[in-house]
Amino acid sequence: MPGHVTDNTQIRNLIKESRTIAIVGVSDKPERPSYVVAKYLLEHSHYTVFLVNPMLETALGVKVYHSLGEIPEHIDLVDVFRKPSDCMEVLADAITVSADAIWLQLGITSPDVLEAGTAAGINVVMDRCLKVDYSNFF
Repeated sequence: MPGHVTDNTQIRNLIKESRTIAIVGVSDKPERPSYVVAKYLLEHSHYTVFLVNPMLETALGVKVYHSLGEIPEHIDLVDVFRKPSDCMEVLADAITVSADAIWLQLGITSPDVLEAGTAAGINVVMDRCLKVDYSNFF
């Protein structure tokens, strides 16, 4: 059932069952958390990883899409590295492309995203690091 995913078993299942991930707000700067997470997932996960940032053409040696709508595959999980005030816009894009879940990275929470995402049938994870959880569970 869609909604706020907080339980470790639910988190593990979401990570395990997802196959495609879009990292929104990825940076091409190695010191940024989004770069570190993207690099880790590209090198160590079972995911097909898509990077999204309207200001970049490439990062980590791969194409960067300007929006979720440009990605040519279904996205299971949208991992968000944007400030909380931008997260509703990312959620709207995730809904438009029929993503299954949205993951707000460590330090990011949004009650509005939780409410609207749940209403739209999307799983919502907030204030967790996908890299940390992936490495802990797998």
